[in-house]
Amino acid sequence: MAELENPNVMPNLINFLSSLLQKVAESNDANCGVQAQNISVFHGLSRPTISIQNYLDRIYKYANCSPSCFIVAYVYLDRFSQRQPSLPINSFNVHRLLITSVMVAAKFLDDMYYNNAYYAKVGGINTMEMNLLEVDFLFGLGFKLHVTPNAFQAYYSYLQREMMLQQGPSVAESSLRLGRSLKLQLCFNEEDSSHKKQQLAV
Repeated sequence: MAELENPNVMPNLINFLSSLLQKVAESNDANCGVQAQNISVFHGLSRPTISIQNYLDRIYKYANCSPSCFIVAYVYLDRFSQRQPSLPINSFNVHRLLITSVMVAAKFLDDMYYNNAYYAKVGGINTMEMNLLEVDFLFGLGFKLHVTPNAFQAYYSYLQREMMLQQGPSVAESSLRLGRSLKLQLCFNEEDSSHKKQQLAV
């Protein structure tokens, strides 16, 4: 998508994605005593010291994948959350889910991409763990990697709309609305050609 090639667009998109994932993780952290949450290969023993913002900035800087990969990675994270409701995105797994989703998106979309060892180095993990995360992520998605143009546009339009709302005059109101919606992650029913929004807990 040509818009994503604009050098001013991607930094804003990365900032917004990291902010969105931060709110999702914090919401699910708060709900861990209420909602059953399984431990998976994506869970660290402790919360990473690097923030989601800095981690996503690092991936964006070094992965050198096409800008569309970050939208598709977001689609994959949403699909993963829908298919694995007992593995919600939280502070213990969000970093590994991020590096894995971007790597898988790059492999699916781009003609040229770095290997697992490189992504492992970018993500601060070893190659064996990166390989294991990739396999688990693919099975978690049911190997459903194709993203239709309509689905891509629906997710991208949602991100654009929310970014504009946050930058508008009623920033406080839109942030409050976004915070409420993130208690239940916004996703799209890809089986529905109209891509009506659904809310799904992550």
